[in-house]
Amino acid sequence: MKDKYSVLDNPAWSALNSQHREFALGSELAKRYQPDIVSFVGFAEPSEAATASLDPLMKTGEQFFIIGDLPPLPDGWEIKNELACVQMVCQSPIQDPFTADVEPLGEKNSREMYELVQLVMPAYYLPDTHRMGNYYGIRQEGRLVAIAGERMRTDNFSELSAICTHPDFTGRKYAQQLITHLVNRHFESGKIPFLHTGTTNERAIRLYEHMGFSIRREIFFRLTAKTK
Repeated sequence: MKDKYSVLDNPAWSALNSQHREFALGSELAKRYQPDIVSFVGFAEPSEAATASLDPLMKTGEQFFIIGDLPPLPDGWEIKNELACVQMVCQSPIQDPFTADVEPLGEKNSREMYELVQLVMPAYYLPDTHRMGNYYGIRQEGRLVAIAGERMRTDNFSELSAICTHPDFTGRKYAQQLITHLVNRHFESGKIPFLHTGTTNERAIRLYEHMGFSIRREIFFRLTAKTK
């Protein structure tokens, strides 16, 4: 019998069939996010039929991420890169104190949010990724210097993502404060927070563990291209 955490084994599919239905394109076999939201696809099962059903929705030259189990790839799909990640889950609110003002971000902030994430961690954040959930930021003298927000969301879980600080403002614990803010909001709303980070990112893993996250499993993000 599967436990409630099993939806995280297939997070994109789980999100596209629950809290992110409005962004979903596809069928009962496979779905993708709308192209400007995020470059993720999901499959009900990692089958040849699933990838074949999704192929017409992918443009030649487009790149996208397959998260979790790798299905048989149709002719013209090619794996460009594999990123091994740990999936981490937080089980209780965080007590770390706040020292900076945390500001809710929205559509009017979308350009500066996009520019900051592209500076620090390009590829995973697109112009409309902020529509996937709530985002928060910290400013210095009016300048947005740190953000964090929600990405894949299911009925019971919410992923923290786009956690980044401008290189000129690191070392001030802005990321920790934004994580604390998001985690505690999740628990207030009955959601369990989770996140992903690379298996080699030992510094980030130690920070998340210090804040109360624990490793649930290893999961792959595979950058895939439709070449023809």
